[in-house]
Amino acid sequence: MTTSPTATGIPDELRRRLGVSDAVVIGLGSMIGAGIFAALTPAAHAAGSGLLLGLALAAVVAYCNATSSARLAARYPASGGTYVYGRERLGPFWGYLAGWGFVVGKTASCAAMALTVGAYVWPGQAHAVAVAAVVALTAVNYAGVQKSAWLTRAIVAVVLAVLAAVAVAAFTSGAADGARLDVGSDATFGGVLQAAGLLFFAFAGYARIATLGEEVRDPQRTIPRAVPLALGITLAVYAVVAVAVLTVLGPQKLAEATAPLSDAARAAGADWLAPVVRGGAAVAALGTLLALVLGVSRTTLAMARDRHLPHVLAAVHPRFQVPHRAELAVGAVVAAVAATADVRGAIGFSSFGVLAYYAIANASAWTLSPEEGRPARAIPVIGLIGCAALAFALPGTSVVAGAAVLAAGAGWYGVRRVTAARRTR
Repeated sequence: MTTSPTATGIPDELRRRLGVSDAVVIGLGSMIGAGIFAALTPAAHAAGSGLLLGLALAAVVAYCNATSSARLAARYPASGGTYVYGRERLGPFWGYLAGWGFVVGKTASCAAMALTVGAYVWPGQAHAVAVAAVVALTAVNYAGVQKSAWLTRAIVAVVLAVLAAVAVAAFTSGAADGARLDVGSDATFGGVLQAAGLLFFAFAGYARIATLGEEVRDPQRTIPRAVPLALGITLAVYAVVAVAVLTVLGPQKLAEATAPLSDAARAAGADWLAPVVRGGAAVAALGTLLALVLGVSRTTLAMARDRHLPHVLAAVHPRFQVPHRAELAVGAVVAAVAATADVRGAIGFSSFGVLAYYAIANASAWTLSPEEGRPARAIPVIGLIGCAALAFALPGTSVVAGAAVLAAGAGWYGVRRVTAARRTR
């Protein structure tokens, strides 16, 4: 199968500036974000004492998806991630569907994360702070991907320090009890599966490395190294934090917690740590927002190049070598949504869309030949089945909303194809 011009070289190609460490940091910034501060509670509510089993299952699916994405990104080192892989390996429709689900779903996620920043920084003015955060991060991204990588590095350092403080406080307190880690009768298969679906999205940021494939130096070597490194570090951090929180709260109290890490700090007798955790959550949400805007703008660039979105968005800034119009458009849409609506509780379709996105990535990886760097056959198979299982284990409203968004995208694609065919007659 041939590679499209967007994957090999075009007049407006982005500059390759990111090395292995930069790519790992961007992956960490995408994954070690606000999710760990909030995802543990709904996961514990779903799985009870089976929370750690859900985390392990989510990690297995994430590993398969990451491996498939990394092999494809090395083969097609262009902006757009699975949009490009689906188009090249499965056909234009599947690439479009992956891109549609990613752009629409993640744009809502961007607005939700911006509002999360606002809620932590200044609850009374959450919308205003959210808009300011979007404007500031859009300006950073506009100045070049290297600036974004440096800011992400600082954010990751702060968040890791906060998580380490919570873990140390929990493990060294008299409230810690290893018996709370035992899996009991409250852990059901369906509950563990739903917990895995909820926790999976805390890992989903590794795709950001692949989405930025056109800006990575020596992508055939860099991406396959950076993706598993970022995923492995994230898994280790999440496992330590989850175990620490469980040992002081237990699954029942964790399922009822409104701010699980703050509650764990208080239970460990470290009340002074609660406001630090709150600040860390705000910084983490900021890092997630930065990575999300990067990913959405690059996928928008790729879809604009193929005219699935307005072609004017395919421009690359001559000085900063970034898709500046796509970044400004994404920033404007996210700011408008964040200013007018609270979408934090209404983005279930984003979760469903992300799993559909990775399902297409695994199907694409299956078609690679050994000479093209195909992973072991079991990896894309487990990844595809895992994505489908986790997607349909999500709450029913999320499944319906996600399926509706994908159906709307497929319908629009069909209308455009019919209209184009009539014009050529």
